Amino acid sequence: MYIFGASGQGKVIASILKVLKVAELKGFIDDNPPSDAVFGLPVAHASAMNAVENQSLIIGIGNNANRKKVAERLNAHYFSVVHPSAAVCESAVLGSGTVVMPNAVINADTTIGKHCIINSGAVVEHDCTVADYVHISPNAALAGNIEIGEGSHVGLGAVVLPGVKIGKWATIGAGTVVLKDVPDYAVVVGNPGRIIKYTNAE
Repeated sequence: MYIFGASGQGKVIASILKVLKVAELKGFIDDNPPSDAVFGLPVAHASAMNAVENQSLIIGIGNNANRKKVAERLNAHYFSVVHPSAAVCESAVLGSGTVVMPNAVINADTTIGKHCIINSGAVVEHDCTVADYVHISPNAALAGNIEIGEGSHVGLGAVVLPGVKIGKWATIGAGTVVLKDVPDYAVVVGNPGRIIKYTNAE
């Protein structure tokens, strides 16, 4: 088992794996290794990926677009990681490569896509649909029946009201309160949330 990414997100995932004690973490892979070792485990350059083809891997990269690029270029067996303090309803579905951080809540009949991050203390309520490569930041709260498109980022402490649809690759700023639907690539900030610009974040 390897983690691709040896910076902050990778370290958090390594810490969760240590708590879970479910498999042996052999090391990290990184395009730009920050050091030769992290937590006493070796960090190899991504050029060495041939050595871990078809191995179990999770991507420890916080940036949604970069996480997608890595997932699409590597031939690996991706797995999900859920911190034991997280509350994930038995009817919720998690895609491969998704990470659920400490004290997060995922409620009934919610579907989380591939390679998502549900960060510490985030709440994803019932009947939500979260597409691939989405990041729900710490303490953000999604009410029920929300849809979030691929690659979108819901910022720290943001609140999204019931039934809202957020398009793909949108950015919801920290502390924003989203009252209405958000189009693709929009950047939304404030309370109530307002669109300040559009960006091609993909």
